Amino acid sequence: MRLYHLLSAQHALSSIALQRLRISRYNDLNDPFELFAGNAGDGNFRRALEKWKAEFQRTKGLLCFSKRWENPVLWSHYGEKHRGVCLGFDVNDDFAVPIEYSAQRLPIEFEDGDPSKGLKLDYVKRLHSTKFEHWRYEEEVRLVLGLDEGTLEDGSYFFPFSNDLALREVVLGPLCSLPIEGIRSLAANLYQGVVVRKAALAYKWFTVVPDARYEPQGKG
Repeated sequence: MRLYHLLSAQHALSSIALQRLRISRYNDLNDPFELFAGNAGDGNFRRALEKWKAEFQRTKGLLCFSKRWENPVLWSHYGEKHRGVCLGFDVNDDFAVPIEYSAQRLPIEFEDGDPSKGLKLDYVKRLHSTKFEHWRYEEEVRLVLGLDEGTLEDGSYFFPFSNDLALREVVLGPLCSLPIEGIRSLAANLYQGVVVRKAALAYKWFTVVPDARYEPQGKG
């Protein structure tokens, strides 16, 4: 599936040149309820949930994507206030985890109903793929990744581009100052068939659209 990752212009340049994305850590995300979607009103349940959360975020990271790039709020929050860049990828469907949005916290579920056996496996998946319904505008899809010490650099983990994460589009934000021809030259030297375009604010609707003045020849 085609998915989109917004980031600052500086980090986008690095990602394009080095052919990789920085893996996010759960405790650095902007939602304090990450991995804490369970109903933790009961003290015993809360301790079990906190124990699982601590271990999960110690060993796992994630890449966050959106199904579309046209939402101006996404650019404001994740695209350096429209000065950043959106990278479009073809992502292996088998690894993609769509986020479910809920108004209610999830009742705790243990294996065989026994807290001593730990959380149910399918419940664990729901915990890391459920967010409060007000995040719905993100239309988020994630890749949940194990942290490989071989990709650790200056305190950050990275995930390389591959057939499972193939760069296909580069969209410069409406206020991005990067020269489009320079980005097209960089992409052409490193990739085949990557489309580089410039975005603009629509005149009739609250949306971000391709800037027709910079559209690649033969592209819509």
